[in-house]
Amino acid sequence: MRELGIDLSDRRPQRLTDELAQRADVVVTMGCGDACPYIPGKRYLEWDLPDPSGEAIEAVRALRGEIAGRVDVLIAELDGHV
Repeated sequence: MRELGIDLSDRRPQRLTDELAQRADVVVTMGCGDACPYIPGKRYLEWDLPDPSGEAIEAVRALRGEIAGRVDVLIAELDGHV
C-alpha cells in the first residue's frame, strides 16, 4: 500500500465484531466463514480471495488490484450506477 501512498504501518487487522457489523450497511468478508457475526437484515458479501501471506510481491499487487476493482464495482452499485 505504501506504493500507492497509503501508510498502514500503525494499522492492525481487527476481528469483525457484532458491533461493527451492526453499524455497517454491507458486510464484506474474505474467508471468515461461520466465525463472522451474522446480523439479520444486513447484506453480506463473501469475497473468496487467497491469503497473500508469503506470496511474491507480484501476486500481492495482483490481489490488491482485484480488491480495488471489487470495491469500485461495489461503490458504483451502491451509488446506483450499475
